[in-house]
Formats: sequence, C-alpha cells, structure tokens
Amino acid sequence: MEVAYRIHLTAILDVNRFLLKQGLPFRGNDESSNSLNKGNFLELLDWYSLRNEEVWKKVNQNAPGNNQLTSPKIQKELANACATEITRVIVDDIGDNYFSLMVDEARDASIKQQMGVVLRYVNKNGHVIERFLALVHVPDTSAISLKNAIDCLFTKHKLSLSRLRGQGYDGASNIRGEFNGLKALILKENPYARYVHCFAHQL
Repeated sequence: MEVAYRIHLTAILDVNRFLLKQGLPFRGNDESSNSLNKGNFLELLDWYSLRNEEVWKKVNQNAPGNNQLTSPKIQKELANACATEITRVIVDDIGDNYFSLMVDEARDASIKQQMGVVLRYVNKNGHVIERFLALVHVPDTSAISLKNAIDCLFTKHKLSLSRLRGQGYDGASNIRGEFNGLKALILKENPYARYVHCFAHQL
C-alpha cells in the first residue's frame, strides 16, 4: 500500500512540476469525467499514466475514491510545497552574500494590490543571478505598506536588510511617487542599499 501511494504521489508531483516549470495553468473549464478537455493537470496525468503501466495501475480509476490526489486543493498544496522548496534553495544560494532588491507593483484580476519581489546576487560560481522570490499582496502602495511587506518577507526567509546593496523600482511607478518613500525608508535603515532607476521604463 505504501509503495502504491508513493508511485501515485510521485506521478502527481511530476505533473505538478512540469506545469509549474512551463508556467501553465492547471485547471480546465470542464473537469468532469466525460469532458473532452479536462484541463492541463488531468489531461497530462492521463497521458502520463497511459505511457507507464506501473503508474496506470495506481492512478485515476485504479486509485481509491478518497485518495485520487487530483482535487484543486491538493494541486494547490503541492504547488505551494514546490514553491517553498524552490524559495529555500534560492535563499540558501544567497547565503551570507550581498544582494539587491527589485520591486514592481500591479493589480491582479480582483483589483488587489500586489508586489513582485526579485533578488539579484552573485552566486558561488561568480555568476550574476536574478531570482523571483515572491508575489506579496499589500493593502495599498504607500511607502510604509511596501516597507512592512518587504520586512515581513525578509524575516520569513531569514534575509537581512543589512546585506542589501542595491534597490531598483519601476520608473513609471516611481513618477507616481509610490516608490520614492520606500527608497528613502530603506536608505535610512541601510545607507549602502543604493538606488538604481529602472532604465527600461525611462526610455
């Protein structure tokens, strides 16, 4: 039973990882059993199981009804587990090195403000690396709200603001004044976090 569950879970994780790596949506409009297109997750799992007899014996119709591991809730939990593991690897790669912070904000489909956070650093092999760290919902785009969100994110991942050596923001948003205050708050706490204007938005 344990071996069967492991095979089943591994197949589900393989499908999750593929969709996450490709940035593809999981859900379909009609995920019923007689649907011609049940969405990427279920269709890819079917395709995978048809090409691997061992997997076919353990997933879909052959798995117990209460242990399908295909519900939207399970999909989200596994995607979050993958995200947590990837974030841990990024933070471990940074280690005690200096890094820079890049932030942009936007509204999602539900009109909620969100802030995208990217870290830039030099890895142990001397290569400049940029990694997306998180998408954080913020109550508003005031400097204090953005700074609090960054502080919470850094605390969560055990990153120190004292190791920050650069900060860069969307030039268009900067004109609206949203990031001017954030820049000042970070410089007040760490004068070495030099500000670099986003030239892509200046052209």
